[in-house]
Amino acid sequence: MSLLRTLIAALLLALASGSTATSPPQIAIIIDDLGYRLDAGQRAIRLPGPIAFAILPGAPRSKDLARRAYKNGKEVLLHLPLQATANDLDQEPMGIHLDMSRREFNETFARAIAAVPHAIGVNSHRGSLLTRHPGHMQWLMEEIHSHQDLFFVDSFTTHQSVAMQFADETGVSARKRDIFLDPDQDPETVAREFERMKYMASKRGSVIVIGHPYPATLELLERELPLLADEGFELVTISELLNND
Repeated sequence: MSLLRTLIAALLLALASGSTATSPPQIAIIIDDLGYRLDAGQRAIRLPGPIAFAILPGAPRSKDLARRAYKNGKEVLLHLPLQATANDLDQEPMGIHLDMSRREFNETFARAIAAVPHAIGVNSHRGSLLTRHPGHMQWLMEEIHSHQDLFFVDSFTTHQSVAMQFADETGVSARKRDIFLDPDQDPETVAREFERMKYMASKRGSVIVIGHPYPATLELLERELPLLADEGFELVTISELLNND
């Protein structure tokens, strides 16, 4: 471990020890947008540790990748397409739109959850428009609640999202994303956000992180994930993190 890495790790551990946490800071990572590229999906699934994989319903490789992830002991989520302010869901199979009736909404959700084998939870894909609408978030949480043991992760693409409010009111176990690892694909951006992830985990006790199967993201995770334990962090499943809330 380099001197710089040692100093950073010591600083982060000092921050953690100054909090009321009685266990190492916990990090849960979700890789989004799987379902189209088999090679990128397979590389992501080989990442070490309990990474979760959010898989788009109806994409050409979705079922194959969901089964591969499950076989490798990874958690699988339905990456449910929700309408964004820039309405580009026409190319997304099984997307949820604002103009759907309740019946159309329910039928689309049912097809989407059936299209991703072994899904134990749902997280939102895009959704900067739909997650702002109380009626549709109520419908979504009722559908999730009707499928026993499903949880919800809000990708939090807008600060106006009301998803968490309606998850709480409906009794759905839920949490929002804290960090996007790769708001762009520049390796320097990914490295910066990875360090910010560790800082936030040390301050808060736990974080939920979302990344994508980009080369820069996968390369960094392949290199850095095995080092987290030595730096004083615990990589956990998304379900474990939600159960600890």
